[in-house]
Amino acid sequence: MSTPLPVRTGRLGWAFSFYILPMPKISYSKSPLSYIEQIEQLKSRGLIIENEEKAIHILTQISYYRLSGYWYPLLEEPKSEHKFKEHSTFENGFKLYCFDRELRKLIQSELEKIEVAIRSKMIYILWHNHDAFWFNKKSFFKSEYAKDRILSKFEDEYKRADEDFISAFREKYEEELPPACMMLEITSFGSLSYIYKNLKSGSRDRKEIAKYFGLDDKTFASWLHSLSYIRNVCAHHSRMWNKLMGISPMIPYNPKNKFISNVSLPNPNEEEDDYINNNRVYFVLAMITYLLNVINPGHTFIEKFHSLLKKYPMIDIKSLGFPENWENENFWVSQKNLKRNKMAVFYKKIENIFSKIKKYANSKLIFISK
Repeated sequence: MSTPLPVRTGRLGWAFSFYILPMPKISYSKSPLSYIEQIEQLKSRGLIIENEEKAIHILTQISYYRLSGYWYPLLEEPKSEHKFKEHSTFENGFKLYCFDRELRKLIQSELEKIEVAIRSKMIYILWHNHDAFWFNKKSFFKSEYAKDRILSKFEDEYKRADEDFISAFREKYEEELPPACMMLEITSFGSLSYIYKNLKSGSRDRKEIAKYFGLDDKTFASWLHSLSYIRNVCAHHSRMWNKLMGISPMIPYNPKNKFISNVSLPNPNEEEDDYINNNRVYFVLAMITYLLNVINPGHTFIEKFHSLLKKYPMIDIKSLGFPENWENENFWVSQKNLKRNKMAVFYKKIENIFSKIKKYANSKLIFISK
């Protein structure tokens, strides 16, 4: 450790900062363990395994290293000592894995609908505003580099494509690349995000596409990039449930439609600002819900998520980044239930009115009888 340097602070006067030298690296020398040895190692570290035969079967299908990400929350501090908390079980770790797998499947299925809708809207708007081969125009993009890179991506994707409509185009037309209405159907979601990001800033096209989805163009570009990242996480079966995302999407400060109002988590240090909570599953699910409310207002995504939580009651919702009392926001109530609740309130009001009329009528009858 080097000599501490004095640093001026606004609140406490002078403090000292230390430059800590990185730990020296060592050579990896761990030997492989058999499935039985893996079980024995887990038991020696305090993990309860009630059914060893089932545990071995699971380890043959899912690697020890993949499962270790789900055992990690069960470890005592310091976690580097690999000692499990009291009453930690192999089964609970596996249930976390199963919850995460089902969560990824749920997210992936809804992202497909969002991706298809975004492709459709970009094809429609860009073709109607320009022509079928707008991607060849340098003036269309922020820079010539962006245009060249997009053309390069298109060429690679066109060569690999084996869809029937692409084969038919090759046989019939002389152009080197198909029109954008075809290219945007075979290009990757990542390429789609890159295209939108590199349309000229503030252009009519960017604004019109984003406006359809109820966002400004900068936020929409950020969300596209983030959703492409999330899609890749799901496609590679990476851990999702308690993940800190490598990308933080923009928070829409003036969205056209209803969005979550709570985008922060409390900071344990009360003297510091709360954490901005836009790099956790909570915000990802909020983005998906917001876009589905535009694409398919009758969607059942929220009901499916609530059902998943009921199926795995041991899940700590805070590990997904959800704040306290999140379920009290109308945003997380499905459109179907929201209509049902409104109708219930309406019928309750009607019932109260009739009740008052009945009381009034009865009082008149009593008065007349006297």
